[in-house]
Amino acid sequence: MNGREERTRMPAVAPPTIVKLGGSVLTRKRGEARVRPKVLARLAREVARAGERPVVLLHGAGSFGHPGALRYRLAEPAGPGDGTRRARGASLVSAEVRRLHYLVLRELVAAGANPWSVPPASLASNRAGRLERLESAPFRAALDRGLLPVSFGDVVPDSEWGFSILSADTIAVKLAGELGARRVLFVSDVPGVLTSPGAKGPPTIHPRVDPALLPGLVPRPGAPDVTGGIRGKVEAMLEIAGMGGSAGLISGLKEGALLRGLRGEEVYGSWAGTGGA
Repeated sequence: MNGREERTRMPAVAPPTIVKLGGSVLTRKRGEARVRPKVLARLAREVARAGERPVVLLHGAGSFGHPGALRYRLAEPAGPGDGTRRARGASLVSAEVRRLHYLVLRELVAAGANPWSVPPASLASNRAGRLERLESAPFRAALDRGLLPVSFGDVVPDSEWGFSILSADTIAVKLAGELGARRVLFVSDVPGVLTSPGAKGPPTIHPRVDPALLPGLVPRPGAPDVTGGIRGKVEAMLEIAGMGGSAGLISGLKEGALLRGLRGEEVYGSWAGTGGA
């Protein structure tokens, strides 16, 4: 390496905290595609207030992406003659999730953060609906330059189905391993993994997440979801814990919870791995 290359190479940063803002907290998942503007603005401010701590921000698609993905069956195996339908669905859903992505970026800029868009469709591919490849170098490069890389759940090329859905939860797991993240925060419209509706008294949360919870987890009624719902999220949390990290499901409707999580403080919620509440 010559002297010029040594002077221009960016320094390595500490392992980041990965934040996944769920579509359920950012958008109204029932009905037409629209954000929760006050919630989005507050969460953007909390991210911006994390200061020098490196953060990778991901967000779900909510009402911008899930209805179209269901309509065009992009989370299901492709059948004979499905190519045209899936291509149309991929085009429409891709446009909608980017519309939400722009709104997220705009709020982050307004809050004082320096977001850098990292769209996954050109960096990732699936095989039969499961992640096959995701390049982490653009995320690392953005962090090295003091930027906040921002990505999202998206429609990506699929080597068997043509196109399929790549969940932001799956991206979080992959990046946690690639970037060495020690903490991953899944921010939702609920304060954690809720106890069974059949339990006596009002619902509470499971403070610790373990594999024994999985058989009893079912999707929430009414809101469309093509990314595995609460079961998929818990599976992602357990996978992160298995890599030695800490993963928490916390409320984005409680002011300050995300900021405390970004500062490494204890936060009320459901946790897998070390740390948490």
